[in-house]
Amino acid sequence: MRLIPKAIIVLIGTALCSLSAQAQKDTLRNQISVGINFLTHGEVQGGGLPKSTDPGTNVADVAGFIMGRLRLNVGYQRPGIEARAVIQNMAIWGMSGNMTVGLYEGWVKLSNRIGLFAQLGRVALAYDDERIIGLNDFAMASLSHDVLRAGYEGHGHKAHAIVAFNQNGSNVYTNTYYVNGAQPYKTMQTLWYHYDVPKFPLGASLLFMNIGQQAGNPDQSYNQPRVVWQQLAGTYLKYAPDFMTIEASYYHQWGWFVDAVQNAGKVDAWMASAKADVRPWKFLGFTLGYDYLSGDDYVPMVYGGTFGLPRHDVSKGFIPMMGSRTKFYGLLDYFYQSAHIHGFTPGLQNAYAGIDVSPFKGFKAGVTYHFLTAGTKLRDMDSTLGHDVDLSLSYRFNEWIALEIGYTHMIGTETMRQLKQGGGSSHANWGWFSLVVNPDVFKGRW
Repeated sequence: MRLIPKAIIVLIGTALCSLSAQAQKDTLRNQISVGINFLTHGEVQGGGLPKSTDPGTNVADVAGFIMGRLRLNVGYQRPGIEARAVIQNMAIWGMSGNMTVGLYEGWVKLSNRIGLFAQLGRVALAYDDERIIGLNDFAMASLSHDVLRAGYEGHGHKAHAIVAFNQNGSNVYTNTYYVNGAQPYKTMQTLWYHYDVPKFPLGASLLFMNIGQQAGNPDQSYNQPRVVWQQLAGTYLKYAPDFMTIEASYYHQWGWFVDAVQNAGKVDAWMASAKADVRPWKFLGFTLGYDYLSGDDYVPMVYGGTFGLPRHDVSKGFIPMMGSRTKFYGLLDYFYQSAHIHGFTPGLQNAYAGIDVSPFKGFKAGVTYHFLTAGTKLRDMDSTLGHDVDLSLSYRFNEWIALEIGYTHMIGTETMRQLKQGGGSSHANWGWFSLVVNPDVFKGRW
């Protein structure tokens, strides 16, 4: 399935014509800003991964490290045009070199007074609650996309069209883009529409994505490279009266998916969520929510107490492609960061409740409990996966220095051990801290 973005070409042409007329009327009003974002992040973790049998492997399954991330942000703006460049460097403390140095953002945006715009380059995309398209900033590297984005914003309406096309190189004979690239897709077309109801605290969004992924292997005659297509459509609602915020979403996914070895299979999956935040006083808040992500049906148990590899014509496991996962299913990012044993997914049900307090300015403390079960029926086994508790503390010293500290403990069941750890422990714990310093170095206008 291919979408031809003719509407985007029309929008760009309209924006350029309007920009040319506008530039003749406006006097020069240039703005430039330079900033530094310095993030130091440390972790201590134990459990949660399959027990390795490789010689020399730490069988205690414990690790600790400190990572640094530095971003240099440069922005330019004048009427009708805006540009931004962000250089990012990441490294583990003690490494002889950098993990990565590169361009995190680099784009130019043209706009006019009636609300039309066109943006081109490497862009950090975030939509709605970031469940489907988000920054995933807690993962340090964060997500950005090489895209053309065009649309309209005004009078309570926002309509965006996004097009991306990725390659591993500018080669004629290897016209492919495999999973070692920066994004999990080769090509992508997205339509997003949002409307804020006038004089009423309700916002609604509609999202449609058409994603082409690289499948096949050049070295296998029976599995030659090809692009397979996957679609996603859904809605997000947010109602925010005084002292309360209610959010709900539903997304359906169908088409084809690609696994880690570039094999393609059909997928037909869905997810739904509901969340309520209540803040009766400024210093106290409560959260209650539920997530459901579909999974494969009737995962069997075989002799010896291990799960058999299911053979489904269509996978029903929902795949959150580009979302900010740690924001929704526990800070441990446990269920969609790594695969399940044998590659199947049982889906996920996540019922959670939390409380946070802010006794004085700049300080916030919170605790959230997650009750986790499989999203599908398991033969010969209880569907309960375990219990997860997230503790967090944060303090903002001023507008450009902030500290966050957290601890997560997961008490898994035997089902959790079989699904995720194999012969490893069913329990996992994780402690972390993040120190952010992001001063503005220079701002100028002429």
